[in-house]
Amino acid sequence: MSAAEVLDAPAAQPVRRRPSPRFLVSELRIIGGRRRNIAGLAVLAVVPILLAVAVRVSGDSSGGPTFISSITGNGLFVAFAALTLELPLFLPLAVSVVSGDSLAGEANIGTLRYLLTIPAGRTRLLAVKFAAIVISALFATFLVAAVGVVVGLALFGGGNMTLFSGTQTSMAGGLGRLVLTCLYLAAQFSALGAIGLFVSSLTEQPIGATVAVVLINVMMFILDSISQLAWLHPWLLTHWWTAFGDFLRDPIATDNIYRGLITAAVYAGVFWLAAWARFSSKDITS
Repeated sequence: MSAAEVLDAPAAQPVRRRPSPRFLVSELRIIGGRRRNIAGLAVLAVVPILLAVAVRVSGDSSGGPTFISSITGNGLFVAFAALTLELPLFLPLAVSVVSGDSLAGEANIGTLRYLLTIPAGRTRLLAVKFAAIVISALFATFLVAAVGVVVGLALFGGGNMTLFSGTQTSMAGGLGRLVLTCLYLAAQFSALGAIGLFVSSLTEQPIGATVAVVLINVMMFILDSISQLAWLHPWLLTHWWTAFGDFLRDPIATDNIYRGLITAAVYAGVFWLAAWARFSSKDITS
C-alpha cells in the first residue's frame, strides 16, 4: 500500500462498549457482604416482629399511633406501623451507613484510585455509587414491609382493610398501597443518600461521614418540630416523610405526596451534583 493510500484510508472507529452492569453488581455484592450491613438489616427486620408479638401478647393496641391501633383489625397494618416506627432513625441510619461509606470507605482502605484506573471515569463511578444507594434504600424499606406483612398476617390475619377515610379496600388493594408507600419512602431515603454521597466525598473517614448524615437527618426532624420555623418546614426533606399516610385514604390524597417527591428529587439532584463537582476536581491520593 502506497503512502497516499494510507493517508486516504478512513480512520479506525473507536469500539463502543455497551454499558455493563458488572460494576453495579460488584458494588451491591460488596455492600451486601459487609457484616455491619447484614447486622443492620437484621435489626430492621426484628422491629416488625417485636411490634406484632407485643400487640398480640398484650391484646391491646389502643392508645398508640393510628397504624398501631389498627393492627388487630388487619395484619397488614404491622408493616405500616413498623415503617412508621423506623422512619425517624433506623431506616435513615441504614441508608447513612451505605452512603457515608460509598466514597470515604474506598479512600480509607486505599482502593479509590484503583477504581479510577478502570475505564469508568469519575462520573460513572458516582452514578454507580448512587444507584447502589438507591437499591439499598429500596431493599431496606421493602424488607421491613415484607417482614411486617408475613408476621402480621400470621398473627392477626388479613381480609379487607379499613382505610383512614372509613371505607374499605380489598387485600390486594391494601398490598398495592403498601407497595406505593415503600416506593415513596425509598425515594425519600435515596435523597438522604445523595446527601451522604456528598458528605462522603469530603472526607476519608466513613464513620465520620455516617455520623454527619445521621446528625443532618436528626437536625431536620428537630427543625421540623419547632413551630416558630413553620416557614422552613416545607423545605425540609423529612417534613414530607409522613405523607405516605395519604396512601391510606380514599381517594389517595396526592398533594403532599407530589410535593414530597419533588422535594426529594431536588435534594437528590442538588447533592449528587455537589458530590460530582467536589469529586471531579478532587486529587485522589488513596
